[in-house]
Amino acid sequence: MNIEEFRDYCLSKKGVTESFPFDEHTLVFKVMGKMFALTGLERIPKQVNLKCDPERSVRLREEYDGLIYGAYHMSKVLWNTVEIESNVPRDLIYELIDHSYELVVDGLTKKLKEELRNL
Repeated sequence: MNIEEFRDYCLSKKGVTESFPFDEHTLVFKVMGKMFALTGLERIPKQVNLKCDPERSVRLREEYDGLIYGAYHMSKVLWNTVEIESNVPRDLIYELIDHSYELVVDGLTKKLKEELRNL
């Protein structure tokens, strides 16, 4: 998967915005103002950080050692770095984006969930 496919898929999800809140190289995707994905545009190989269930994170890191690992400068319990231009299956990357998005949506307030439903 290349970075354009990653970006397009994130933006196809309901209520998602993109911004550069940290610097001009770190692209962040938020759903209803809450971050669910980010990537450094100048990083090679291309990597994305995605939120993940802690137990699943451990399994993914073991299965994809060196390709999925604890996210730098983020909670390594809740965030993984995924190398998207690697041997990580494309379907798994899509699933992990969905999983991250859903985790964040599940944590939204009732008011924000209602706003998201009405978009």
